Amino acid sequence: MVPGGEKAAILIQISRTDNSAHRIIASPSGARYSGLMSSKKSKKTTSNVIAVNRKARHDYFIEDTFEAGLVLEGWEVKSLRAGNAQLSESYVYIRGAEAWLLGAHLAPLNSASTHVKPDPTRSRKLLLHRTELDRLVGAVERKGYALIPLDLHWHKGRAKLTIGLAKGKKQHDKRAASKDRDWQRQKERILKR
Repeated sequence: MVPGGEKAAILIQISRTDNSAHRIIASPSGARYSGLMSSKKSKKTTSNVIAVNRKARHDYFIEDTFEAGLVLEGWEVKSLRAGNAQLSESYVYIRGAEAWLLGAHLAPLNSASTHVKPDPTRSRKLLLHRTELDRLVGAVERKGYALIPLDLHWHKGRAKLTIGLAKGKKQHDKRAASKDRDWQRQKERILKR
């Protein structure tokens, strides 16, 4: 339909040699509207990462990672889309052969519904395959590993949590890691000259 309420319109597309097309819409009354069409649609270049737990890699040796889905309410999804999530004080625990995320803070939006009482730090169930859960239970209960949330991200339109199977670092391990990082920076500076 052509702007102005006219029902019939003629669409003419003219292709150019530079792979762009020009659209001309003509109506029966003689009005014409034209515009440049793009041959390729541009995609958004936004990051899929919502929140990162930076302290996790500093405090733990990450042995293995898993990607888990989250059971969320509607207001939580809207909050994640706005980027209102913190994983800094959160952890994962296993209870009754199910994995749960504790301590993650999803700040509710101001425009949340009045009939919903948002709880920003509620426990959220994690969705994992049974084989992954069995492996995690064995590692946590028998071998003394910890389950640490590493980051929260979007994957195909769904919120996913990356979990790290980790062992805690001692103070001397943290010092050694910072020395190594400093030495790597110094080497890069020297090699740039």
